[in-house]
Amino acid sequence: MILRRLLQIVALILQIFLFLQATSTSTIANEQRPIFNVIKVNATITPPVADFILQSLNESVKKGSNGLIIQLDTPGGLDLAMRDIVKGILGAPIPVIVYVSPSGARAASAGMIITIAAHVAAMAPGTNIGAAHPVGIGIGGSSADKVMMAKVENDAVAYAISIAKQKGRNAEWVEKAVRSSESIPADQALQMQVVDLVAKDTNSLLEQINGREVKIKENLHILNTGNAVLRELKMSSRQQALTTISDPNIAYILFLIGLAGLYFELAHPGVILPGVIGGISLIISFFAMQTLPVNHAGIALIIFGLILFIAEIKVISHGLLSLGGVVSLFLGSLLLFNSPEPALRVALKVMIPSLIIVSSFFLFIVSLVVKAQVRKKHTGPDELIGAEGLAITDIHSNGKIFILGEYWDSWSENPVEKGKKVKVESIDGMKIKVTEK
Repeated sequence: MILRRLLQIVALILQIFLFLQATSTSTIANEQRPIFNVIKVNATITPPVADFILQSLNESVKKGSNGLIIQLDTPGGLDLAMRDIVKGILGAPIPVIVYVSPSGARAASAGMIITIAAHVAAMAPGTNIGAAHPVGIGIGGSSADKVMMAKVENDAVAYAISIAKQKGRNAEWVEKAVRSSESIPADQALQMQVVDLVAKDTNSLLEQINGREVKIKENLHILNTGNAVLRELKMSSRQQALTTISDPNIAYILFLIGLAGLYFELAHPGVILPGVIGGISLIISFFAMQTLPVNHAGIALIIFGLILFIAEIKVISHGLLSLGGVVSLFLGSLLLFNSPEPALRVALKVMIPSLIIVSSFFLFIVSLVVKAQVRKKHTGPDELIGAEGLAITDIHSNGKIFILGEYWDSWSENPVEKGKKVKVESIDGMKIKVTEK
């Protein structure tokens, strides 16, 4: 009996030992597997997006990740934000793989330069890259403006070519993408050596780059992606909020809400809530506009439109000021974001309904205020003008009437008999002038 019990204990100990050994082996195997962080960028390249990419890169370096994969789908964005990202990639101590995906995605404008700056540039089938002609902010049609635009274009070309040559990519095509806004699909980009490979998904990407040699800070590095562990990094709530409000459509709507709230507070002082909401919306919209190509003439026109609506309350213009306000709002909205790139300006499907709603709101408030000003007063002596009453006595130079529940001294140019209905014409002190109804 005792021997049997001892054998059971030995067997149990052996099972525990084998389990711990298997767990330890599995843990060691997992620790030895390469780790790649993955982020998804599906937005216009703005400062909040650049902050997210650079923060993810720094986190990958600090935590010892073997590399960072950026799944990119962007219509382009701001030059300064793009250059911050490129500097971060070029100076990174770990490999950065830019993967334009999924199918249907694009790396346009700033996205193209970010892609060619990567240690490995990859695209999914059905994607495209290019159209990187620089956006001229505030540039018009004068000769001075054309000279400035040429300088901006030449600077962008030199910048893109230097990156392409550094990464061994097709500098000749990159120049065409900048100067002529050329765009090509994934298979052609691979054929022309603009990107390194085409992969249908992330697993295929990892298989193709396993063992590939890349240069990181002048040192050769062999990628090890076999059996790699992928860890997705996501934007913080703050970054998501900043990215959302940096959308021109959102910034525009917040700006209009802010103006409408302040206008309502000015038209109806003491309501408080619309003014608070308007102030907060304006502040947030102004913050968002710091990250966008804003035309200050557009802002001035929109604010001038608001001033015209306020003036309509004070000045009788028979609707001309209101009409001017609507026109000013429309022109200001068109000029607000000065960019030929759709991603950096307000969409018409957002602008038109917003203008209709806000203009209708302004006109509605104006009509309420004007009606209140011309409406007959219902308090004080003015309430009696035009009111009807009853003659209590005969009325000529003197007499009494009963009107609105009160007795008043009265007089009339023409005699009025007792019991007749009378109508108030005017008030002189405490005596009313009436006429027979």
